[in-house]
Amino acid sequence: MTIRTKKLINAPEDIIPEFIEGLVGAYPDLLTVEGSTGRAVVARHGPRDGKVGIVIGGGSGHEPAFAGYVGRGLADAAAVGNVFASPSPEQILDAGRAADGGAGVVFLYGNYTGDVLNFTMAAEELAAEGTPIRHIAVTDDVASAPYNRRSERRGVAGDFFVFKCAGAAADRGEPLERVEALARLANDRCRSMGVALGACSLPQTGTPNFEIGPGDMEIGMGLHGEPGMRREPLATADTVTDVLMEPILSELDLTEGDRVAVLVNGLGATTQLELFVLFRRVRQILEARDVAIHASWVGEYATSLEMAGASVTLLKLDETLTPLLDHPCRTPALTVGAAPEPIAGATRSARQMRAAKRATAVDRLSLKQGGRIAPTTFRGSMMAVAEAIRRERDWLSQLDGVIGDGDHGITMDTGWTAVTAALAALPADATISEICETIAHAFLTAVGASSGPLYAEAFRSAGAAVSDRLDLDGPALAAWVKGMSDGILARGGAKPGDKTMIDAWVPAALAAADAADRGMDESAVLEAARDAARAGMHDTAEIESRCGRSAKLGARSLGHIDPGAASASVMLAAMCSVLALR
Repeated sequence: MTIRTKKLINAPEDIIPEFIEGLVGAYPDLLTVEGSTGRAVVARHGPRDGKVGIVIGGGSGHEPAFAGYVGRGLADAAAVGNVFASPSPEQILDAGRAADGGAGVVFLYGNYTGDVLNFTMAAEELAAEGTPIRHIAVTDDVASAPYNRRSERRGVAGDFFVFKCAGAAADRGEPLERVEALARLANDRCRSMGVALGACSLPQTGTPNFEIGPGDMEIGMGLHGEPGMRREPLATADTVTDVLMEPILSELDLTEGDRVAVLVNGLGATTQLELFVLFRRVRQILEARDVAIHASWVGEYATSLEMAGASVTLLKLDETLTPLLDHPCRTPALTVGAAPEPIAGATRSARQMRAAKRATAVDRLSLKQGGRIAPTTFRGSMMAVAEAIRRERDWLSQLDGVIGDGDHGITMDTGWTAVTAALAALPADATISEICETIAHAFLTAVGASSGPLYAEAFRSAGAAVSDRLDLDGPALAAWVKGMSDGILARGGAKPGDKTMIDAWVPAALAAADAADRGMDESAVLEAARDAARAGMHDTAEIESRCGRSAKLGARSLGHIDPGAASASVMLAAMCSVLALR
């Protein structure tokens, strides 16, 4: 029987704007919202001329992270994504522009594929507008990769310390290069390890996003519900704390006389009663090593919706980081020292925004013709994709729940719902290339997860590949499928065999090209692509993941279909269903 969870929400699609409205309404003296996306939460007394801007961000569901750390002395702005999904580049740009005081901006976010892709795209655009920009992915989770591959590690509760140190450095007037260096130093000296006792559930599904037995615990659980290092029988609080602390202590190489800051963090459904029992054991372990606790926090600082569990984070301090940790700040979730007052005489100048690009008019008479897939047919196939993704949304999310964070179907449905609205507003005579550009923009704006920038790049690449065509014949259709594959390869960095959507799109492109080379018509070309994508999808069950969140699972990812490859198969099958009716 499917377990249904209960949440105090209205419509799931309204939960983020309503959350932001409630947060800003509760702290009107600290926060405001700026930018057209409505997803940039900005400190009222944070950004100012001459100060490096600090922008943090990530998916929702981790409250009080990320918007709860916006305020004087910490972050100047936060970009707020959908639940467990990175904010989109446009949302990040709103936050970056709001935080820009003319001295540069630093982006800070967790090391997840979607966050890396979206923050990188936003950084590229902000740099093109003339703003000096640095961006740092937090990598504190010792469970997610060995030390010699620590650049691949996830960012979990260590965000708390990295954000605090970077925000203090900027508030003290340090230049951009120094703020970046201090943020990287905090990241290098920060380690976390977590345990989960129970699952969380996404608002859109209302079902647990993974299964765990009543007598089990997951060691090394990720912040989005990703499976951890191993599953073990539930142990006592002291035993669990010992297990969490061992790799942290080993890597930080703490010795007599060292000082640390400690964060014992609840994941959403763990009581203060339990968290202080865990802290008690952390303190005992450190005292036995004659390591001093300079500062400590116990509570919920980086959650995973209502997940039961906790994490332990240590920051190894020195004479550089200690003053940053102690620097006053005031935010909804954290106040340190005396609440800082606004700086007398501080100014905040309006930033010059780059003018929007104007679309170049298309000379339709110059475009090649002769194919069966007219723009109206192509548009119809895209609407069919949206319908198919909606039908398969729960299945795709279930696939993702096994090896990821359980939101792939939701994310894809969000993107294609936005595409449907955008296509409805597009002129009836739009070309296939224009349709593709519209889809790319809609997807990138609506979807902040890795699928957003990947499919935005895919549709732009595919549209460019057929920009000389009014309609598509067999070879042009093969070029379009290859353009989709090439765009994902260029933006994502994954390669065939990494257990990603590429394992469906690359064979689809090869099969389409082969069919076109053999003179087959449009229907046969697309069917060849569909069949190859379906085979590639099933093949991913035999591949050990080497890219994305599931890469942390190693052999535990075997036997499971990749959700990205599955959605690619769904898309091509839906396109075939439309063409077969023509």
